[in-house]
Amino acid sequence: MFDLDQLLRPNIKKLIPYSSARDEFNGEARIFLDANENSLGSPLTKWYNRYPDPHQFKLKQALSEIKGIPPEHIFLGNGSDECIDILTRSFCRPGLDNIIINPPTYGMYEVSAAINEVEVRKARLLDNFQLDLIHLENLVDEHTKIIWICSPNNPTGNAFDREDIEMLLNNFSGIVVVDEAYINFSRHRSFIQELTEYPNLVVMHTLSKAWGLAGLRLGMAYASSSIVEILNKVKPPYNINQATQDLALKALGEVDQVNEMIRVIVRMREELKMKLVALPHVLKVYVSDANFLLVRVDSPDAIYGYLLDRQIVVRDRSRVELCEGCLRITVGTERENDELINALAKFSA
Repeated sequence: MFDLDQLLRPNIKKLIPYSSARDEFNGEARIFLDANENSLGSPLTKWYNRYPDPHQFKLKQALSEIKGIPPEHIFLGNGSDECIDILTRSFCRPGLDNIIINPPTYGMYEVSAAINEVEVRKARLLDNFQLDLIHLENLVDEHTKIIWICSPNNPTGNAFDREDIEMLLNNFSGIVVVDEAYINFSRHRSFIQELTEYPNLVVMHTLSKAWGLAGLRLGMAYASSSIVEILNKVKPPYNINQATQDLALKALGEVDQVNEMIRVIVRMREELKMKLVALPHVLKVYVSDANFLLVRVDSPDAIYGYLLDRQIVVRDRSRVELCEGCLRITVGTERENDELINALAKFSA
């Protein structure tokens, strides 16, 4: 049985969050003399001398209309990495609690746990890159607070079977985080609409991938209003700067353009896959639900260095468990993809 109050760290339960000047003020005003800002402005622009909205109301409202869920179910972080860190700090007691990850997977789950002195338990994926539910179940004990699921998964690129994730949500009394950073490139539907059914579900999205705004650093965690309230309690008062809020809000008004970019990237992904498969040093290209391909090659070190000499940077995953001999290749522009294929075609071991 999921009990959020029981799951929460005692010190967080008793925490009185910092109250900023903007938290204490409600309504409209013409003159702001409450937050010790520079009233004369900035050499760069007259717009950013004031502190941003600490609750990002306009941005959450725009996301609410796109995602079809109320704003009180939305938490915004300085990149998904901040969401990961705050979830870890809110629910995991240092030196006592543990999390479970499913390697190979996104590395920040483990890094955040290590920073916060939280034990990491690993349920390695099966050889077909799906969840090993039996191993995972055997790792759970009374101190397991969070299970991290990255789907579509990084670095393997595949989405996990939906029934397996639902099995965890139905049977685990802690929090299940489904990180859907790459969901826009997938045929699988998001778990966002399941939030009302599973009180222990947290779904993470980002503007870094499909929206093309990695430089803004904006991550989203969708969860019950009770979980979002806890995250807002722990976060720094002004964690999303005003420039990010302004630019993200502008981008969210261009849904049709983003959807077209997604279609183009998916098409280029499949074209790139076909061209890679035809190359002599490529042993396998794995199925991908993301904007990258995991590619097994016969000489990963040599090919990685060869591409680097030609100023083409891919990600060497050859020493990662289950990804032995693999390079992770992001789908680039048409020209970048062509340059990559032309270079690999000339490679000689």
